[in-house]
Amino acid sequence: MTSRARSTRAGTRHLAAAVAALVAVAALLAGCASPSGKDPLSEGGTDGGTVVVGSHNFAESTLLAYLYGEALKAEGIKVSYRPNIGSRETTYGLIRNGTVTLLPEYNGALLAYLDPEAAPRTVAATTAAINAALAPGLALLEPAPAQNKDSVTVNQETARKYRLTEESSLADLKDIAGDLVIGGSPEFQTRRQGLKGLKEVYGLEFKSFKALDAGGPLTRAALRKNIVQAADVFTTDPTIAEEKFVVLKDPENLFGFQNVQPLVRRAALPREGVDALNAVSARLDTATLLRLDTQVQVEKKDPLDVARAWLRSVGLG
Repeated sequence: MTSRARSTRAGTRHLAAAVAALVAVAALLAGCASPSGKDPLSEGGTDGGTVVVGSHNFAESTLLAYLYGEALKAEGIKVSYRPNIGSRETTYGLIRNGTVTLLPEYNGALLAYLDPEAAPRTVAATTAAINAALAPGLALLEPAPAQNKDSVTVNQETARKYRLTEESSLADLKDIAGDLVIGGSPEFQTRRQGLKGLKEVYGLEFKSFKALDAGGPLTRAALRKNIVQAADVFTTDPTIAEEKFVVLKDPENLFGFQNVQPLVRRAALPREGVDALNAVSARLDTATLLRLDTQVQVEKKDPLDVARAWLRSVGLG
């Protein structure tokens, strides 16, 4: 056989192999397409992979992560946890890049992070504004009735000294803020829902700021010991009543709506997972959240055990 013939036959074999490979790839892609032709993000994923549930770096967020994660497990979905990751500046990056699949969020705080200038008047408008600003592939599910807002809260000694009561508002601090040290997470110093907004909206300039944690034990201890006279305390914190702290009203709604609302990578969740998460949110109101927080933060129960017990009690575990 001549070299020309051998070359022609080899070229034919290579061409046939290439065509076969293209056919195989086309078939694979066709098999991966949504049978309905719809955007798979609108239906939820069905790849059967592990759902990674993360949380921010405070106790209630970890509890919420377990509530949502265990509800997914009850549907036979594989779940792993990454609790207590850090602040939103870290957690949002992880869900955006796919490291985390599900993150319990607070709608107002998330919107303030994504769009500091937004000021929606309803929960529905808050959700719509967030969805418009989210990174591709991310979506909010249904909001829970439960809310947990940031607040400026003063200790009993400060309340007594300046005659502040539960009817007092942030506006009442304008003439005395210069005498007060305020504490909170490091991010509180630069966020609009923090010192920046308190100055812009209420004209408050404090004596100084002390970096603590996100409404956690460091913040509560500093407030109790009068190391700080005011602090960013979450409104579902059970120690408010125990320590007789005074939460100041926010008539200008600086801290906005703060409904608990799952932020997810929809392509990684099957339809039954989405339904399970929405079912948890539908049953979670503020009184229930405060009761569960008390079990974890005051009674020192394991948050995973608390989550499982509540889910069983409402038929979701």
